[in-house]
Amino acid sequence: MKKTFFDDGFQDYLVDGARFEGRDGIPRLLNTTGEIPATLIPFDKAKTSKTTHGYLHFYIHDRQYGKILTDTRKYDELISRFDGIITPDPTIVIGMPHCIQAAATYMSRAIGYYEQCRGISVIPNVRWGDPSTFDFCFLGIPKHSVVSIGTHGAIARDRATGNLLRNCFRDGLGRMLDVIEPTDVLVYGYMPDDVFRDFFGRTRFHRYPSEFERTHSQEKGVK
Repeated sequence: MKKTFFDDGFQDYLVDGARFEGRDGIPRLLNTTGEIPATLIPFDKAKTSKTTHGYLHFYIHDRQYGKILTDTRKYDELISRFDGIITPDPTIVIGMPHCIQAAATYMSRAIGYYEQCRGISVIPNVRWGDPSTFDFCFLGIPKHSVVSIGTHGAIARDRATGNLLRNCFRDGLGRMLDVIEPTDVLVYGYMPDDVFRDFFGRTRFHRYPSEFERTHSQEKGVK
């Protein structure tokens, strides 16, 4: 008789030996690097990048890196070429079921833990939604770490919702600083004053222009 098994898609080997936190079992990263990347390189451009001196990031559409969530080992050699990675940034949509939001956080930490065990330098990405996500989305990250956040698409103004996204982002940023107490925060994208000004002095922020900014600046002839 042919033996069959159920593949849950979570690649158990990613968290071999890991500790888990919270009711959702979020994998805990090992102590993280204190390095500040010279540059950030989008994962979908890793194969054609002219430099390997920088950290790969996943602040791109989920479909552009989805395979690393289901076949992580396939990318071992590619990732090893670079200085390190920022962990994946699976989308967390406000109103999405809790189990899916928690799974997004789980996979981001699981891949980070796996890469650390391979000797890769890892900076954890932190992604949250509305306050209902605050009980799990900061788990698995050691206190006083360097962390990374992305603002592109997360701080849009919308009168119809009372700027819900922007307000949730600002609230989550404050909570993240309370919980993780990061030494440094990498910011991929814009840093509007009304969102960030209350947090200056609580950590060191390092801004990296998004690909959207770079593209539009080039189109307008802005350097």
